[in-house]
Amino acid sequence: MPLDVILLVLFGALLHATWNAIVKAGSDKSLDASLISAGGAVSALPFLAFLPLPQNAAWPFIGASAILQFVYFQLVAAAYRAGDIGLVYPLMRGCAPLLIAATSGVVLRENLSGAALAGVMTISAGVLTLALEARRGSGRAVVLSIANAFVIACYTYVDGIGARLSGNAVSYTLWMSLLPPVLLFGWAASRRGSQAVLRHVRRNWWRGLIGGAGSIASYGLALWAMTKAPVATIAALRETAIVFALVISVAVFKEKAGAWRYVAGVVIAAGVLVLRLA
Repeated sequence: MPLDVILLVLFGALLHATWNAIVKAGSDKSLDASLISAGGAVSALPFLAFLPLPQNAAWPFIGASAILQFVYFQLVAAAYRAGDIGLVYPLMRGCAPLLIAATSGVVLRENLSGAALAGVMTISAGVLTLALEARRGSGRAVVLSIANAFVIACYTYVDGIGARLSGNAVSYTLWMSLLPPVLLFGWAASRRGSQAVLRHVRRNWWRGLIGGAGSIASYGLALWAMTKAPVATIAALRETAIVFALVISVAVFKEKAGAWRYVAGVVIAAGVLVLRLA
């Protein structure tokens, strides 16, 4: 895999870990997830006029992606209410690339080389190792995290195909970002009332803008990379975000780090090296 692709996906992984930490730190995780989705849409708007429209074949994928992103953000918020970031994040992000690697040959007709498959498996093993040291969690947190891994795998396929059909991965990413916040805030207003939602937005808009810009940039880099390399390898490489998330969990949330965390970091780094050499 080209070094520039690896470096850009790793930068995207850092951005992804950052916005997840913003959700975890918030007082209302459901509305904070909605704010981050809206922040991504706001960040996208100024650039739409300078980019070509996605090709017609990509629009059904944009619609399907919006629905999956709505489900994804709901599950992210629910999982973080139920368990620690040290448990939830590894399960969500570690299971997804395994699902993609196992099915990409059927879905995309992309057959990974032995070395690439070894890299994907190594990264996923490292990520999942981190769940072993979670100090606080519940069966509900585990179920929600694994359910979201299936959603992540689904929208990765949808967006990987859609970005390729669109003719421009950046344009696809920006247009794709517009509908999910409409669905999320519409759902929140119907459940909790528009006044409560507006109060939260006024107090926390900056969280959404910062996290949303990071979210859309992170995903845009991943989708661009998927036009340059197999979807399964990019999906796995993107999960190195867990290393950044765990640094944040120790430095910001003061979660204790055990031996498994360091073992996992070494395993994930080895997986990245294998992908580089594949």
